[in-house]
Amino acid sequence: MQSYSIKRIFQLFREAVSGKEQNFTSGSIRRAVFMLSVPMILEMLMESIFAIVDIFYVSQVSVNAVATIGLTESVITLVYAVAIGLSMAATAVVARRIGEKDKKGASQAAVQIIILGILVSLGVSAIGVFYPKDILSLMGGEPDLIAEGYGYTQVLMAGNVTIMLLFLVNAIFRGAGDASVAMWALVVSNGLNIVLDPLFIFGIGPFPEYGVMGAAVATTIGRGTAVIFQLLVLFNGWGRIKIGFKDLVLRIEVMLNLIKVSLGGIGQFIIGTSSWVFLMRIMSEFGSEVLAGYTIAIRIMMFTFLPAWGMSNAAATLVGQNLGAQKPDRAEQSVWKTGKYSAIFMGLVSIIYLIFAPEIMFLFNQEPEVVRQGALCLRVISSGYIFYGYGMVVINAFNGSGDTRTPTYINFVCFWLFQLPFSYLMALNLDFGPMGIFLAITLAEVLIAILGIIWFKKGKWKLVKV
Repeated sequence: MQSYSIKRIFQLFREAVSGKEQNFTSGSIRRAVFMLSVPMILEMLMESIFAIVDIFYVSQVSVNAVATIGLTESVITLVYAVAIGLSMAATAVVARRIGEKDKKGASQAAVQIIILGILVSLGVSAIGVFYPKDILSLMGGEPDLIAEGYGYTQVLMAGNVTIMLLFLVNAIFRGAGDASVAMWALVVSNGLNIVLDPLFIFGIGPFPEYGVMGAAVATTIGRGTAVIFQLLVLFNGWGRIKIGFKDLVLRIEVMLNLIKVSLGGIGQFIIGTSSWVFLMRIMSEFGSEVLAGYTIAIRIMMFTFLPAWGMSNAAATLVGQNLGAQKPDRAEQSVWKTGKYSAIFMGLVSIIYLIFAPEIMFLFNQEPEVVRQGALCLRVISSGYIFYGYGMVVINAFNGSGDTRTPTYINFVCFWLFQLPFSYLMALNLDFGPMGIFLAITLAEVLIAILGIIWFKKGKWKLVKV
């Protein structure tokens, strides 16, 4: 196996984030995985930082302000579902066209994705502008919460086109192999958000004091600026794809194909999200300390998922481009190698959690029962990390090929038919308590990996046309 010196790794890292054009359909697969994974991992990190910064500042306003964000995010999840589904389709189709050396086709698909995103977001904007109080009321908000927080809901939903386009255009870049451009778009977005959040929330200097609504204003400006940056890259051809004004036409056939591919992605997100909601409901039966321990543990684990998410996105791009280049064997080999790297990393992380779980939890909370339950959650769930790392790569490889239906079926079986009934039975009926839920989460992820690998080996994904 070829070994890399620290100097060589640093050189590759700089190359990965610089945006230098690469050919991912030939040469070293290991190098291709690294060059795509690094900016994708950093992109995911930017999203995580964005969420933490918002909550950090808003928590200084009031409890109602934090609750407003929670209720609004619950509604905006539907926008995320559509955005993630469309982004899977965008990555798959654009990657396939790039692999086929059909840059014109990639540009046409990019335009249709952007049009679809704008059309969906217009409907959401209208609802947000005219009915923000009704939305919060429907979600169970108290009158004082609605009075204080409806401005946040109104601004965020009115400007949801920035959320939608940031997702979709970054998916276009990832499919094209321009992962570093997607990363820099989020650096712009989150950098502005970090600077503007306190200015608009607390009214520092000449800025008006908007309270919780200021967080939505800062977020929308940050994301909007990043979208302008993305569009400049597309229209000026600074990446692999260039959009000209002649491309700005409706192409029904291309659009329908994108919608067809995206339906499976939307289904995957809805199945996964709804299962977590039901798990939280079961967990709430055991009191606030258990719920707090679980919530903190999940937040901690989110950061260690980032490399696996980045590598799984890299696998999706490699599969799409290599299928387009008529190299299905290289596409398959890319997945097995990426899965191995992801599993090794997640295995190392699981060892840390298994040994130091209580100490890690103690950094975030000192309540003995919260620490105990959180440490138990970390240890039980991380014991399946190797499967999680491998499974995530394989599942996203299906999405990269354009086969978004197979992961949807797998998620349905593992989450709704296994995880939820098993957790209810173990936690409540057989009195395993929270341990039953943690086991259900771990075993579901193991099952996803096993079913994903079995299905992937069948090779039907190689025949999908997008």
